[in-house]
Amino acid sequence: KQWYNAEYGDKSESELKDTHCKFLALGLALTYLGKQEEAALTIEALKVVGDPLGKMAATLVEVVAYAGTGDVLKIQKMLHLCSEHHEITKEDVKKGDKAAKAEADAKKLEAESGIAQQMVAVIGIALIAMAEELGAEMALRSYSNLLRYGEPSIRRAVPLALAILSASNPKLDIIDTLSKLSHDSDSEVAHNAIFAMGIVGSGTNNARLANMLRLLAQYYHKDANNLFMVRLAQGLVHLGKGTLTLSPYHSDKMLMSRVAVGGLLGAVIAFMDVNTLILGKSHYMLYHLVSAIQPRMLVTFNEDLKPLPVPVRVGQAVDVVGQAGKPKTITGFQTHTTPVLLAHGERAELGTNEYNPLTPVMEGFVILRKNEEMTE
Repeated sequence: KQWYNAEYGDKSESELKDTHCKFLALGLALTYLGKQEEAALTIEALKVVGDPLGKMAATLVEVVAYAGTGDVLKIQKMLHLCSEHHEITKEDVKKGDKAAKAEADAKKLEAESGIAQQMVAVIGIALIAMAEELGAEMALRSYSNLLRYGEPSIRRAVPLALAILSASNPKLDIIDTLSKLSHDSDSEVAHNAIFAMGIVGSGTNNARLANMLRLLAQYYHKDANNLFMVRLAQGLVHLGKGTLTLSPYHSDKMLMSRVAVGGLLGAVIAFMDVNTLILGKSHYMLYHLVSAIQPRMLVTFNEDLKPLPVPVRVGQAVDVVGQAGKPKTITGFQTHTTPVLLAHGERAELGTNEYNPLTPVMEGFVILRKNEEMTE
């Protein structure tokens, strides 16, 4: 209640309908990022808030609080929200009939609130399930059903959810789905799908994706808005000439960068109303992505912080949790000399006994110490 009074006490209802108000809800939600049960009290308090924002803000706080947890019950709750039907109908109201007009306005407001809540729920499923592969696969199957049978607002949110689910990890099935949606008859679905192609392939230099975007640029050469999205996506795919990533997970996918999740969410929430914000006067909202950018190269240094090229083996990471002995942590490796680039799902290990790393995870900037036990 105190938060509501501080944020909204001096705002009229017309101001609360402004599309920028959803960022107030996002700001509150990000203070509970990963806090889980601690957000329960705030979610209850948000039920006091009126219709333009209340439901959407409560749902946003809930999904952000459980981001990356893989909580099945929360995903089930979000899918249940997506099954509801909200329709904005134009009712004929006689002139001078204030009661009927007020009732029609209230119905319209409730429907708009429900639609915004559903869009957040769709994005929330990806946010909760992005931590591990199995959850992401199951979320992907749920999205294919939502695309087939969901409301138009849900279809608009699905590409954004796929972007969060697979940031900087261009899987074939996700790329193909987004490619289909980029030719959708609903312009907002097409805008969001093209942007999502950029996020999914960000910093990977993926040739297949780059070719798809070149073809899209030719297809939409007369449509300024879609062409803007294509150019944006092309820039993201070649982010830092292929040396950067937007993936919020690091340290062998064990840790989630909260700053990166916040940055991705800021941009994705702006795309919930792409025509007003990104294609309107608030295109600067795209700069939220900057906080999610991090290098994906492995660079090794000596103890004086001078670059030290050493051989490293780079291969697909193998899950060795709970295995006895010293199992191999990578498979199908190739030997390179640092600095090297690590793609999604890849892991590096030193290819020499001459040095010992001062960190258990070979990622980013690593300091090496000479191995004293090494006998010539």
